[in-house]
Amino acid sequence: MSSPEVIVPEGIVPEVIVEADGGSRGNPGPAGYGAVVYDADHIRLLAERREFLGTATNNVAEYRGLIAGLEAAAELGAESVDVRMDSKLVIEQMSGRWKVKHASMIPLADRARRLAAGFGRVRFTWIPRAQNAHADRLANEAMDDGTLVGAARATSESARSTEAADPALVVAEHDRSSGIDEVGPAAQRPESAPQAPGWTRAIGRPTRLLLLRHGQTELSVERRYSGRGNPPLTTLGREQAARAAKMLAVKGDIAAVVCSPLGRAKETAEAAATALDVQVEIHDGLIETDFGAWEGLTFAEAARRDPDLHARWIGDTTTPAPGGESFDQVRDRVDAARRDLIERYPGANVVVVSHVTPIKTLLQLALDCGPSLLYRLHLDLASLSIAEFYPDGGASVRLVNDTSYL
Repeated sequence: MSSPEVIVPEGIVPEVIVEADGGSRGNPGPAGYGAVVYDADHIRLLAERREFLGTATNNVAEYRGLIAGLEAAAELGAESVDVRMDSKLVIEQMSGRWKVKHASMIPLADRARRLAAGFGRVRFTWIPRAQNAHADRLANEAMDDGTLVGAARATSESARSTEAADPALVVAEHDRSSGIDEVGPAAQRPESAPQAPGWTRAIGRPTRLLLLRHGQTELSVERRYSGRGNPPLTTLGREQAARAAKMLAVKGDIAAVVCSPLGRAKETAEAAATALDVQVEIHDGLIETDFGAWEGLTFAEAARRDPDLHARWIGDTTTPAPGGESFDQVRDRVDAARRDLIERYPGANVVVVSHVTPIKTLLQLALDCGPSLLYRLHLDLASLSIAEFYPDGGASVRLVNDTSYL
């Protein structure tokens, strides 16, 4: 674990209940999951997660819900977890009574088992659907969200077709809606014709930073602070890097791959650079936070070791970890790296392979928002986010935490 993804309510929660569900309208079809975390008395709601997955099966969505719930429990510092789901398949497979045979299930079951191994105790229990209503509702809301997004994209396509007589309208609509698809040929407009300002009101061709978090390591599996240490990628981490590289190669039109000097980022970056046929560039400003004496500890262990300092560090970006960095210091060097990349690659697409805190900081700079983003934004391993920085000083965020290619 690189940095806390949530602020823990009222301190560490040793025992929690995770309820998760997933669904697919078509099986396979538009799919989504929902997950909730309660305290041990099933009274206080501690966390909610939901996500639209695109086209997937019911089983894939249910496993993704389980994974999201376990991740949320880990972020809360839980030591004991009761998992309750209405999927007989997932419960029996995770309990070891049924084998995982389907190829698409194997990596998901492996990921869930690795997360479960990070807790002191995990119990899996089947419950009737009626008792899983909250997670089921979140899963359906996620699928509804995906349906709305699809409808919006269809409307956008229709607008580009019917309004083709007015190029300014077409460009402005494309600029607002196309997202990562513009990395490829759609981004190649004549230099003499700057992009329409769109919602951001920024003018000109931006430097687009494709922010790729490194793949899995053993420390990330165990949810431990992983700053300046140098654990290698796991087998799954290397697979994540390869899948991300394949996705970037398809997008194309990428000028450079720049990464943190740490091995896990370099290994992820090298996969992307090989697929894109470019050289990896090392930038020291993209290195992860120095967690000092907390390096290698879990969130709960660091909180027990230095309770007052740890609590202060979570809420105060000027407070450094013992023998390490503050988030303000991280922001200063990441901002310097951002300015350097914009100066060296004006108007280009650049893959930036880094760690959770530097990537969150770049998104924070693009959004011009406060430090709460560092604690509230979740970024998965090997996820992709996109931030754009314009020559007139404007900025926008195109994408956050995409893992659809994994």
